[in-house]
Amino acid sequence: MIICGHRGVAALAPENTLAGLRAAHALGLEWVEIDVQLSRDDEVVVIHDDTVNRCSNGRGKVRQLEWPELVRLDAGGWFGAEFAGEPLPRLADYLEQAQAFGIRVNIELKIHPGDDAARLCRRVSEVVTRLSSPQDALLFSSFDPACLAHLRQLAPSIARGLLVEHLPADWHAQLLRLDCIALHCNHHNLTPAQANAVKAAGFLLHCYTVNDPARMHTLEAWGVDMIFTDDPKEYRPTA
Repeated sequence: MIICGHRGVAALAPENTLAGLRAAHALGLEWVEIDVQLSRDDEVVVIHDDTVNRCSNGRGKVRQLEWPELVRLDAGGWFGAEFAGEPLPRLADYLEQAQAFGIRVNIELKIHPGDDAARLCRRVSEVVTRLSSPQDALLFSSFDPACLAHLRQLAPSIARGLLVEHLPADWHAQLLRLDCIALHCNHHNLTPAQANAVKAAGFLLHCYTVNDPARMHTLEAWGVDMIFTDDPKEYRPTA
């Protein structure tokens, strides 16, 4: 089972920052997960919330701020004094560093109410194409099926995963229609029978966000391929 650092390594460094990526590298992780959305001036910014309020010293919606404003924010001081001054990264910055570290990246495209999914997908695909990132080093995911449909057209060679809270009745049809390789499910809402069905259908099964070691091993026994965790140090491989 693959251990993927959630939002970098969210328990050990400010989420969605290069500091978190460095922490993932120090732990020897092969995968991290990040969130992206657009600034007002169409920069692809690595951040989870629709506002900068929680994870920086700024205020306001990401899509209403321009990159010169965003890059000046302190995105680390809220987490700890040792991270003060850590900037918000752009997707391009993050992927360049990840590639240097040899870390693969699950890019979750965040679609908040009022966002333009097609515009975000277009800009993300442009960034990825410009960087010539290895195709097997990236995975797109989203809760928004329309977003994944756009990505299928814009960047068909990069794998996709559908994010869900609960396994929908039509999960198999959705995965086929969107040409996804994986289903990403909230582990709290997954049953062994559902896990078995997804695996039997030939899809990868990824679970978020798992921070309890016992639960990690339970999911591994169910055949889960990857878990997203805030603290990868909690996982101990089964002997």
